[in-house]
Amino acid sequence: MAAKLILFPVPIGDGDIDIAIPPYNRQLLNTCRTFIVEDIRTARRNLKRMGYEHPIDETQFLELDEHTPETSITHYLDPIANGENIGLMSEAGLPCIADPGNLITAMAHRQGIEIIPLVGPSSIMLALMASGFNGQNFAFNGYPPIDSHKLSALLKTLEPRIYRDSQTQIFIEAPYRNDKLLENLARSLMPTTRICVACDITLPTQYIRTRMARLWLNDPPLLHKRPAIFLLYK
Repeated sequence: MAAKLILFPVPIGDGDIDIAIPPYNRQLLNTCRTFIVEDIRTARRNLKRMGYEHPIDETQFLELDEHTPETSITHYLDPIANGENIGLMSEAGLPCIADPGNLITAMAHRQGIEIIPLVGPSSIMLALMASGFNGQNFAFNGYPPIDSHKLSALLKTLEPRIYRDSQTQIFIEAPYRNDKLLENLARSLMPTTRICVACDITLPTQYIRTRMARLWLNDPPLLHKRPAIFLLYK
């Protein structure tokens, strides 16, 4: 049987592994001796949590983050030619979604390698499910501009799409900038535009709430250094 590139979701946080990762995924982990990962330390920790049975010190890790030049990854899929499955993992959640792993899957397609995507936690999709917003027409905008003026300009482009096209707008932010982003969203959007904040999804501290923009200015939650998704809708 030909070797494959297997896309392994990883837990979003430190919650119960049985809630986030199906047993089948953990079985497939043990067919891999090479993993392409964003951060080796985090990957080693997640493999141990998910019950990886092969000695970690004998496992090969190939690093791929936002700063990795494409020219340095051309050999990453070579073990597949020798009949070895390769695992692709992100820092949290699904590989290739808000994650540089798509460079590897694109390379696998060019080489005719079979790709196996596995079921697992996606903070983006889970937040959309719970938001009460339109799940048939939505846009994931990634990380917003840090500068408040640039963010305001972007929102002036995106907010009309919410009302004209009934399109949900979705953002993710670096956890240490969450509080500032929520404040900027609440001040820049029309008062009645709704914001959903979905934080610590799948964890015991999970917080998901939807309300109008103006109401977020009063008694906002503490989001600092907590993984969160921000959704906007009418």
